[in-house]
Amino acid sequence: MDSTLEGCAASKNELAAETVRAFGALRLRVTGSSMLPAIRPGDVLLIRQCDVDGPVVGDVVLFTRERRLFAHRVVARSGADLVTQGDGVAQPDPRVDATELLGRVSHVLRLGRSLPMRRKPSFSGRLTAALVRRSALAGRLITRLHRLRSRPGP
Repeated sequence: MDSTLEGCAASKNELAAETVRAFGALRLRVTGSSMLPAIRPGDVLLIRQCDVDGPVVGDVVLFTRERRLFAHRVVARSGADLVTQGDGVAQPDPRVDATELLGRVSHVLRLGRSLPMRRKPSFSGRLTAALVRRSALAGRLITRLHRLRSRPGP
């Protein structure tokens, strides 16, 4: 059963990648927490297609690797490749090349609001990301707190 679920998720990821390549834009709901606190599980990302020369350090990009999608921040450039890292992840990803890059995140849709994606997280965001990088429990607690705060009232 797990392999069927993994296959279904991989098919959805491949469809998302083909959509951004064909139409130049994509809206994608976030499921992971590697970009806490800038991007939260449940947020919707607006991605615009770009080539590998477009993103600069600080941009958040969407890329595909091993049939999975990742939205991580560009932390450096290495020749023609990008070095990316999730805000809440301790180590950078392997380099992202032109064939893996799908686009740049331009906006985050959260609770009915469109928020431009910032190249540099706020001071409190950087502190929270540092906490999440050091503690998985902190990441789970922050995610839970955001869920509770975003619930509609009675």
